[in-house]
Amino acid sequence: MDPIEQHLLNLTRRQFFGRTAAGIGGAALASLVSPAAFAGAPEPDPLRAGILRHLHHAPRAKRVIFLHMCGGPSQLDLFDYKPKLRERFNEDLPDSIRRGQRITTMTSGQDRLPVAPSMFEFKRYENNADGLWVSELYPHTASAAKDMCVIHTMHTEAINHDPGITFFQTGHQQPGRPSMGSWLSYGLGSENSSLPAFVVLISQGSGNMQALFSRLWGSGFLPSDHQGVQFRAAADPVLFLSDPKGLKRDDRRRMLDVIASLNNSEYQRCGDREILTRVSQYEMAYRMQMSVPELSDLSDEPEETFALYGDDARTPGTFGANCLMARRLAERGVRFIQLYHRGWDAHGNLPSEIRAQCMATDQAQAALIKDLKRRGLLDETLVVWGGEFGRTVYCQGPLSETNYGRDHHPKCFTMWMAGGGIKPGVTYGKTDDYGYNIAENPVHVNDLHATMLHLLGIDHERLNYKHQGRRFRLTDVGGEVLTDLLT
Repeated sequence: MDPIEQHLLNLTRRQFFGRTAAGIGGAALASLVSPAAFAGAPEPDPLRAGILRHLHHAPRAKRVIFLHMCGGPSQLDLFDYKPKLRERFNEDLPDSIRRGQRITTMTSGQDRLPVAPSMFEFKRYENNADGLWVSELYPHTASAAKDMCVIHTMHTEAINHDPGITFFQTGHQQPGRPSMGSWLSYGLGSENSSLPAFVVLISQGSGNMQALFSRLWGSGFLPSDHQGVQFRAAADPVLFLSDPKGLKRDDRRRMLDVIASLNNSEYQRCGDREILTRVSQYEMAYRMQMSVPELSDLSDEPEETFALYGDDARTPGTFGANCLMARRLAERGVRFIQLYHRGWDAHGNLPSEIRAQCMATDQAQAALIKDLKRRGLLDETLVVWGGEFGRTVYCQGPLSETNYGRDHHPKCFTMWMAGGGIKPGVTYGKTDDYGYNIAENPVHVNDLHATMLHLLGIDHERLNYKHQGRRFRLTDVGGEVLTDLLT
């Protein structure tokens, strides 16, 4: 941080007025001349405002809901339809297709890499372009095809889970960088002073589940008030939300006032911004005692809502409940809503595992799109779906016509987006006949991040933070906005 930035951070409210006393008279005179300009609006909390006082261009979206399918869904069994592969069942993957590409140690020792066609049927659904092929496993999702933009040519360098999901969440394979939601909180701030700008919801799947670490929604080197807040699947979504027995709300208010006074005194002494962050977080927790119970109380939802999302939406912690909570958070202006659904790591017995995963996610994610749309929120909410990578066309382990496994495949996989300024009803990019390599229009993780920021009115190269002598950004040194996908 350069000396000027440090000086600005150290400039407290009291110091500001003390050094600008001569200007207070001018402000007072202006308030007499134009009282309306100074009345009515409460003073904004500077810690809840984003660093960008003016957006770089007109935004199309106000917020993001990111549905991360942890473990890597098989694009070949869901969206990337390759019917001719059935003619190549159990054939060796040709060297001309593999091209010597790196594979994981889980299959590098196999004598063969046999082609495993999907055993599931696909149907073509009408959209605004040439139609979208969707697996029988996702009928509800397919019903939202006209609102979806499906990208078949995502790719990443990460071939294992932890660096893969870290890359998607932070723009870098190594831990320590700020997450996507933290960057948005830092840049844009919050639309709701009573809820966090960045909320995390986790649901447990039924397959092989990879670990999730809180650093995935951490703020890295950004101020800690920009980290994500995880909501739990419990009566109190946030720990210590309820006051202890015998403690009244007025008592807690007085306690916080005393703590704030002590913290502000320490801040004036040393100028450490993290002290102000602590004060802000205490105040946020106090306000959340009122806002979160109202948010999590679903008694105001009509029966048609649960018919739309499915009965699982009544059970906290399920993917259905988290999708419904995501809509409620979006209504209340939360900036970045991160859903993680675990269990997509199907190295063996994929047909059985992916059936269960799709049953848990299909209806609710389609309902989220439809619910946002009918409430007029989809146009200003960007919904993103996908995993940290895809799965291989060749089988890991024993192969039969009704059972197979797939290994990690970072070179070519499918994601989709909806709303928030993205063209609806289109597919983008093409893969080769094996669904193994990109044939047309590659899309890198950095490109996805750059496009997300662009839709929010941010130039991805200009939202940065100086740390350890250089300026960092979400897209690191890459990233191109996918202009072909914008409305």
